[in-house]
Formats: sequence, structure tokens, C-alpha cells
Amino acid sequence: MWYDAPMTDKQKALSYMRGPETIGQRLPYEEKFGAFVKAIAEAKSKGVDILVIAAPWVIGDTYGEVIESLSRLADSGITLHVVQR
Repeated sequence: MWYDAPMTDKQKALSYMRGPETIGQRLPYEEKFGAFVKAIAEAKSKGVDILVIAAPWVIGDTYGEVIESLSRLADSGITLHVVQR
């Protein structure tokens, strides 16, 4: 799930929330984080500059998944912002 949230006149942000259906499951990355991959593609096509997440577990349950998500985000050129607790 996500929504557009303009940051300034020149910046657009996207908030990404992961649903509970894949948390802790042993699935291939593409299947487990398909919604995240789609969110990145859609954000890039809309000119979004910043992806906002609530916590690191949103982009991975394991170190490897987090690194894969960060790599895909870096490839897109979109900045990541993790909300403070």
C-alpha cells in the first residue's frame, strides 16, 4: 500500500507499507517483495524522489532481503527515509 505525499514544490514522496501476509515466510524475494518492487517501478514512473517506510522490517525479514531491497531502491535513484520511532 502507498500514497503520494508532496514534500516540497520539487519533491514527491511515496509511503510504502508492507502487508502481513508475507512476514516471516520462506519465499523467493521476487514473490515475497513483489509489491515493493512494483512500488519502486511506479514511484520511478511518477517522478517520486523519496520512499518513506515505518521500519526496516518493511523491506526485509533477513539481512539479505534488506540488502536486496536497498540495492533495488538505489538502482532506481530514489532516496529512502525511515520514520523515527
